[in-house]
Amino acid sequence: MKSPATMPPVVPALAVEHVSHAYGTRPALVDVSFAIMPATFTVLLGLNGAGKTTLFSLITRLYAARQGRILVFGHDVARAPGPALARLGVVFQDRTLDLDLTVLQNLAYHAALHGIGRGEARARADAVLTRVGLADRGRDKVRSLSGGQMRRLEIARALLHQPPLIVLDEPTVGLDIASRADLIAHVRRLVAEDGVCVLWATHLTDEIADGDDVIVLHRGRVLAHAAVAAVMAQAGATDIRTAFATLTGGDGRIEAA
Repeated sequence: MKSPATMPPVVPALAVEHVSHAYGTRPALVDVSFAIMPATFTVLLGLNGAGKTTLFSLITRLYAARQGRILVFGHDVARAPGPALARLGVVFQDRTLDLDLTVLQNLAYHAALHGIGRGEARARADAVLTRVGLADRGRDKVRSLSGGQMRRLEIARALLHQPPLIVLDEPTVGLDIASRADLIAHVRRLVAEDGVCVLWATHLTDEIADGDDVIVLHRGRVLAHAAVAAVMAQAGATDIRTAFATLTGGDGRIEAA
């Protein structure tokens, strides 16, 4: 048995290293650095316009970072996009499902993009639909689903190629309170039961649990990255909402619900 001193270091699920990005002359991200570890739930907390969606676009390689690098389980998304993106599942803020296809057809299309054969794709689709509580909706057209069910389908799609890291950009936007709570609980179970690593972007403090890690992103800069209690201590606050407002100099009027 290896001693702790000889154990290999754990590779972060996601490492963002000195990333900067701009749209023309307008900076969107400024020297952003952080790392999150496997099988953890990390909240990326920031107001609309903080840079969350830009960061997700860089992580998923929709855009190329102007400066810095991003690694998924040690694979650089710019230099080795295949291995990096194979380990990454994504739920974007805007829904990207085909409403006129069935649930299973949407999953089959995603499977084909990842080179998963038809038989294996169907087996995986059945498994992930069961996991998200949509096992009986496979032949239904997506437009017949509720908003919360569509989000769960997007999570099922993100899980189809069995990635160890999932990033979700404001996934509860447009959902009612019950659907939001159900979706958050489901994603937290993925971490606890399946060991999936999650980066959850939100502007709502009630989506943060005491045991989470929190990255505070404001005006393109990381102001804090630590466990909830440590972020509150850094700000001298007794709750995360007040901590956010303090860290942002009162500029961050973050929402509670």
